[in-house]
This record gives sequence, structure tokens and C-alpha cells, in this order.
Amino acid sequence: MMLNSEPAALEVPSARPEPDPAFGAGAGAAGPAGKEPLSREERRRRRRATAKYRTAHATRERIRVEAFNVAFAELRRLLPTLPPDKKLSKIEILRLAICYISYLNHVLDV
Repeated sequence: MMLNSEPAALEVPSARPEPDPAFGAGAGAAGPAGKEPLSREERRRRRRATAKYRTAHATRERIRVEAFNVAFAELRRLLPTLPPDKKLSKIEILRLAICYISYLNHVLDV
């Protein structure tokens, strides 16, 4: 039995994953049946069509809308109305905030 004096080469995973041919990543990626490279827009369209992308996008959108609604609720809490718990639409909250800020500016000027 003969031993190799050279150390065995270690396989180190590359920092960048290999491009997925299904999405046409890379400049020379070919489209269906290898005919021609996919355009950037076509690669984007295909990526956005995946269930994983749609789920992630829906989650991000849900978080964004929730943050938006929390900000409106906070603004609504700071505005004086009668009755104080009156339900206002978002546009009504914005209009009331504009009027209230104008009123406060007027009070400061007097």
C-alpha cells in the first residue's frame, strides 16, 4: 500500500452559488432549448413568477402595510377630535393633521 505524501485537496464551497439555469442567470445564459440569451427583463419576470418569490414579496408587503397602519394610528392618537375615539379614514387623518399643524403654527405666531 502506497501513501501519497501530498495532502488531500479540500473542497471549499464557493462564496457564490452556481447560477440556476432555469432563471437564465449570467450573461451567456440561453433561453428555452438554448436558443438565445434571456434579457434582464425576462430573467426578472421568471424569477418573480416563482412561488418562493411571491410568498416573500407578500410577506414584505404585509409588514409594510402593518407599519403604515401603525404610523396612521399613532398620528390619529395625537389629533384632537370629538369624540376622541371617532373612526377616521386615512385621508381624514391627514387633512385633520394639516389643519391642526396650521392651528398650532397660528397659536405660536400670536
